[in-house]
Amino acid sequence: MLLYHGSINAIRKPNVARGRSKTDFGKGFYTTTSREQAEKWALIKRERAGGDARAVVSVFEFDDTVLNDPLYNVRHFDGATAEWLNFVVANRRGELRHDYDLIMGPVANDKLYATIALYENGILDAKAAIEQLNTHQLFDQLSFHTARACNLLNIVESFEV
Repeated sequence: MLLYHGSINAIRKPNVARGRSKTDFGKGFYTTTSREQAEKWALIKRERAGGDARAVVSVFEFDDTVLNDPLYNVRHFDGATAEWLNFVVANRRGELRHDYDLIMGPVANDKLYATIALYENGILDAKAAIEQLNTHQLFDQLSFHTARACNLLNIVESFEV
């Protein structure tokens, strides 16, 4: 399977330690199966960085049979569910520590953030929030949370958007 990572730099060797905390699934190296989503993310990062920053997508090959390998601690969310929503909110608040090697599920991107904030603030309950979230196109993400998991990624190419 091909995975894409949007950034301002070409990434040859993913490093979990460089990831930001308080993200959807916690500190890790985030990828997606959607080239379009990775390109958008690279452009957002370039805009945030300003100056002479570039928008770069790095493409990796990954053996997806690992997602069912009992030697790896894998968490998989099937769409926007109450379990996924609570996991994302807890991670974004910095309230959750986990020991997963890999986590796969929907991206809580900027378009979804308003709904998640309404849920977080108690304005929407989980059922209403999920109903609203499922009206959007949900992109996937596969995040790598250990060095051992990152070693499963093989760089194919990087290109500028």
